Amino acid sequence: MWVILAGLLVGLVILVWSADRFVDGSIALSHHFRIPPIVIGIVIIGFGTSAPELFISGMAAIDGNGGLALGNALGSNIANILLILGVTAIITPLVVIKRTVLFDFPVLLLATAILWLTLKDGQLDRADGSLLIIVLVIALAALSYVAMRTASFSTLEIPTYSQSKAIAWTLFSLVCLLIGSKILVISAVAMAESFNIPDLVIGLSIIAIGTSLPELAASISAARKGHSDLAIGNVIGSNLFNSMAVVGIPAMLQTYPVAKEVLYRDYPVVLLSTLVLFTMSLLALRSRGIYRFGGVILLLGFIAFQSLLYLQISGT
Repeated sequence: MWVILAGLLVGLVILVWSADRFVDGSIALSHHFRIPPIVIGIVIIGFGTSAPELFISGMAAIDGNGGLALGNALGSNIANILLILGVTAIITPLVVIKRTVLFDFPVLLLATAILWLTLKDGQLDRADGSLLIIVLVIALAALSYVAMRTASFSTLEIPTYSQSKAIAWTLFSLVCLLIGSKILVISAVAMAESFNIPDLVIGLSIIAIGTSLPELAASISAARKGHSDLAIGNVIGSNLFNSMAVVGIPAMLQTYPVAKEVLYRDYPVVLLSTLVLFTMSLLALRSRGIYRFGGVILLLGFIAFQSLLYLQISGT
């Protein structure tokens, strides 16, 4: 047990430290290359922090367990919105800009709707996976193009890194983020097993939360530095990668069935949480942000979903 607790502590320390360096490096990169922070958030941080989900899902597909890949992707999307942005908004207000509400979120909603089209027939195959990857490329290109043309370049807390140092810090801290999250997941699973928590509960809760820890750390660090657009862009980008790549790549490797629970429980929660966040962001245009009350609502939604999972699994 002491080894497990030490693993949790070490993983947390690595995660917090590397998240701070990762955000600094990303912000410096956006300054050097005159790229709006929202683009860095969607593309670099969004993809980078989705790497744990992509790795786990790819391995699951190779092992013939595509269902785990799908559950990991949808569970991480739910955690990204309800847990990550909920906790972040409780700690510090999330600034919402007009372009994010009028363009970025509709793109995410459209991608989420396309995901449903690939799921509703009860299986995912190579054609579905190819469609999802094509949609991802188009969505990222559209988001980046619009952001480049409309976003302002923030001057808040821009680290004084040289271009080479910014690139080095971004890559190194990304690796540390992934290592820290892996240590935390391993330690959390070991602790859960020591208390005889069912494997399915571990997969749907701890694994989904654990693989979302890089997003949580990066979003909180970005928001505290005054770059809420980076934090929100991180979640938008991460959910796009999860819905398109983390689901699509395993489908391209091997056809696998879609469980009924995914169609009638997990996917609707993904869609509903996305719509709730979109509505909050739309209402927040007047107040210029999502504040603590909104964060509490999102976090309570996450707790309710996890409670529902446990009740269904335990048969109560």
